[in-house]
This record gives sequence, C-alpha cells and structure tokens, in this order.
Amino acid sequence: MERRNFLRGAVIGTSAAALGGTLWRGAAVADPAQPGPGPYGALRPADSNGILLPDGFTSRVIARSGQKVGSTSYTWHSAPDGGACYADGTGWIYVSNSEINPSGGASAVTFSSTGAITGARRILSGTRQNCAGGKTPWNTWLSCEEVSLGYVYETDPWGVNAAVRRDAMGRFKHEAAAADPVRKVVYLTEDETNGCLYRFVPTTWGNLSSGTLQVLRAGTATSGSYTWADVPDPDGSPTATRSQVSGSKKFNGGEGCYYADDKVWFTTKGDNRVWQLNLAAGTYELAYDDSLVSGGAPLTGVDNVTGSSSGDLFVAEDGGSMEICVITPDDVVAPFLRINGQSSSEITGPAFSPDGRRLYFSSQRGTSGSSSGGITYEVTGPFRP
Repeated sequence: MERRNFLRGAVIGTSAAALGGTLWRGAAVADPAQPGPGPYGALRPADSNGILLPDGFTSRVIARSGQKVGSTSYTWHSAPDGGACYADGTGWIYVSNSEINPSGGASAVTFSSTGAITGARRILSGTRQNCAGGKTPWNTWLSCEEVSLGYVYETDPWGVNAAVRRDAMGRFKHEAAAADPVRKVVYLTEDETNGCLYRFVPTTWGNLSSGTLQVLRAGTATSGSYTWADVPDPDGSPTATRSQVSGSKKFNGGEGCYYADDKVWFTTKGDNRVWQLNLAAGTYELAYDDSLVSGGAPLTGVDNVTGSSSGDLFVAEDGGSMEICVITPDDVVAPFLRINGQSSSEITGPAFSPDGRRLYFSSQRGTSGSSSGGITYEVTGPFRP
C-alpha cells in the first residue's frame, strides 16, 4: 500500500523499517537523541544562549524586551510574537509583533548584508495583543489582534507609511495570515476553540481596503473536500463571524498559517495538529497529529509555522519541549532546536532571511516567564537548499 506525501505530493511507502522511524500514517518520527531520520541530525548540548542546535549551527541574541536593540536607541517591545523577513537592498528586515494588551503593536530590526544590526523602529502602536500575522507579496506586514472583535493592521516594515486598519478583513480573534498570489486571496486563522479558517478576497489584488470575507465549509472528518462561503457580516457583531455560516468547519485553536506551492498549512494548538489545504485539488487533510504518534510525539503545542526553500516546514512550540520542529517533504518529523531553562515561555515568530541562511525567532517570555523578559534570536548554519 502507498499514499500521497502530504508536503510534496510524492508517493512514499508505509514501511517503518525503510523510513528508519516510527510509522505514523507513513511518516518517520525522529528520535531527538539520535541522528536517525532527522535531516539535521542530533541536537548538540546547549550553547551559551541555552539553545540546543544540530552540528554546524550557531545562535546569537538579537534583542531583549526592555533593552536597546544593538547599538540603536530603540527599546525592544515586550512579548515578541509573530514575525517575517523582508529584503532591504543588500540587507534585510525582521518584523516582530508584541502580544500585550493594551499597547501591542509591532517593531522592526534592520540588518546589513553581513547581518550587522543597523537600525530598529516601531512600525505599529496603540493596538491590542498583536499575536501573529503574515507577509504580503507587496512587502507589507499584516499584524493581527488576538482579541475578541480584533482587527488586522497593514504595516510598513520600513516605517515610512503609517499603518492602516483593514476592516474588510473581518473582526474576530485573529491569529495568522498567509497570502496566496495565485488565487489572489489571504488566508486567516482564528484562535478560538470553535474557530474557523477564512480567506479574504480583495476587490483589487494589492489593495486590502475592500473585498469579501469567506469561511471554509467542510464536514466533520479530518480529510475531504471543501468549499468557501461568504461571511454575511464581517464586522462580527452581534453574531460572531464563526457562527454566521451553516456548515463552516470548526478548528480547535487556529494558530500559524503558511502558503507555498498551491498549498496552505495551518496549525491548531487545541488538538496539536497541522492541517493542509491542497488548493489545486480542493481537498484538506491532516499533515500531523500528535495523538497518532506512538512512543511520544516530537511536536506538541503547535503554534507559528514557516517554510524553507527545501520544502521543509518549521513549526514552533507553545510550551511543549520549547522546540522548533521540522517536518520534511518526506514527512519526517524531528526537533531542529530546543531552548533550555525557559519552560514558562513559548517560541514565536520563526522566519528566514531572504537568502535562507538565517532563522529568526523569539522566546516570548524568556527565562523570567514574564512578557517583559522576551528574547529574540538568530540561528545561522547550513540550512538545506
């Protein structure tokens, strides 16, 4: 018997022995203490930053909440959360949300071609509990409020243009956003125990000021076909957007969302699952479910998600073992890194530099377990091309 690989569509067998790991719907689960099938091998002992990394990788601290960023005069925000990277000439920018309420907002750090920090600034202020978000193809950052009747704000990573509230994208407990340039829509997750998956269809692609908010409709199974239905009242009051359309599929705590190659992956923290929409086929299915893994799951508390040029998914844990785990195109699931001594925190905002050689992320509450103790890191090394 064979099945279709969730991440690339390649056919793989169901032989656990051939894959070198525990069989999980045809997927190999790597032992974090052994080189095994994990693409980067075993994690080395913790470095001076308390991070366990594979051989060849190093970490550095980019910013700490309440402290100046590098040699700049800018003070880094509390509770760093969702993030993304943008090309900036020969350098790049890393944007990070602040998940505090009130205040919230987002900040940005600018890097030179060598990775040196050259600037930092506030790009969004006066908002509430900005959790995740998403990058647009026109190089803006969608910062999402994770509060009841929250908004999406479109921000400028360069800090030149003022942030704009995008009311047409709906009012609900927003989490993440992922832009699809093929279908010219933006997918949106909702962090509720009975939340939905949405897509926003702009009237004009590249302009989010108007358009149609739609919700995914499907059965109660973990795989099948789906359709989209218009949300009658995106304002979400008096009836919540998730309750307006009969047959809208419910997801337990929508979190990270990532688009690539005609597919959307999104996570649901309430049941530790990673889902996949195959947009070309019009189907959905599970890409990872920790309850189906025998011998202990390597990935728990699924949260923010991003991808690399190799087709690997990098999924950050909210709690769990404080790991970023990798899911390969061959469905191998393995820890890529682990943070020691920060069990009261969560990993947030994973994003690759434009050249794919550096991975940025944060520990939202750091060693103190407080939102004022956030730490933002950079990991450099031989990421798979």
